[in-house]
Parts: sequence; C-alpha cells; structure tokens
Amino acid sequence: MKLETNRLIIRPITIDDRNEIFNYRRDKETNKFQGWIPENLEDVEVFIRKTSAQINEPNTWFQVVIIDKETQGIVGDIGIHFMDSDNKQVEIGCTLNKDFQNKGFATESLIKVIDYLFNDLNKHRIVASIDPNNTNSIRLVERIGFRKEAHFVESLLINGKWVDDLIYALIEKDWYKKNNNR
Repeated sequence: MKLETNRLIIRPITIDDRNEIFNYRRDKETNKFQGWIPENLEDVEVFIRKTSAQINEPNTWFQVVIIDKETQGIVGDIGIHFMDSDNKQVEIGCTLNKDFQNKGFATESLIKVIDYLFNDLNKHRIVASIDPNNTNSIRLVERIGFRKEAHFVESLLINGKWVDDLIYALIEKDWYKKNNNR
C-alpha cells in the first residue's frame, strides 16, 4: 500500500522510521490525548514490530506514516484497526508532529486513507475514538464528515486515569454523498 496526495506520501511504517516517530511521539504535552507515548527508542521499536505487517487483517492494527513530499520527512502517522472478524469496520487514529499541525496535513492524509478504505478495501464503517477535550481532533473528524455517535463516561484507563471517550463514525454511503457534493 502506497498512497499519494499533492503534498504527501502515505506508506506502511518500517523499523527505519523509529527515530522520526520517537521525536514527535515522545512529546507528552502535544500527545496528551494519546494512549501511547514512548519513553525511549526501544518502545517505538516494540510498537512497530507489534503492528501488522499485512493490511486488512481482522483484529489487527496496521500503521502508516505520513511523509511530506517536499522535505521527505515524516510529519505523522495513522493507525488503522481492522476491528471485526467480518472485516467491514475499521477504527482510525492520527498523530501529527506539532510542527506540522494546522497546515491541512491531517485532513489531506485522512481523506486519502478513508477513500482507500471505502473504495479499495470495501469497508462499510470507519470509527474514531476521541477524548472530549481534544477539540482539534473533534473539529477535524466533523469537517471530514464523521458524526458523533456516543459519549462514554470514564470508559478508558489512559496513563492511570479514567477518561471519557467520544465515538465518531462515518458510513460508506454518507462518505459518497458528501464527496459527490464537493
């Protein structure tokens, strides 16, 4: 899998990406809503090795990196969780280096990945799990076309603290309706 937009290349994560990923993922303030913040380079290596080497495998996470074509540097990553045994639903999550936020990279890369998931992998539903305090991510998924489906109170234990969880979802037919009207 390799996807391209005007500014970005989206490809599977490799062990060679570990240093760049560690550099932005270790930032505890920027990534305070993330469930995983690496303490050292070894944590990143373990993370990369745990991700599925094959896309579209039920009950696995597949990780891609977002590369800026101009600099050839990694600006972020997207996790894709192939959630169920019938393999029609996925969960996605995006992490962006703070130096590349508010430049449209998350929107551009997520739109491309969502198109791929619906068009090439024939998914029916994509969900995103978001901390209610993460207003930037909420605005991002709503702008793309996700709708809020649930608010679970203190349903996730993250970094030793119980936090709320918002579930946003996007159905294939709604994606096509929204994008045919653009």
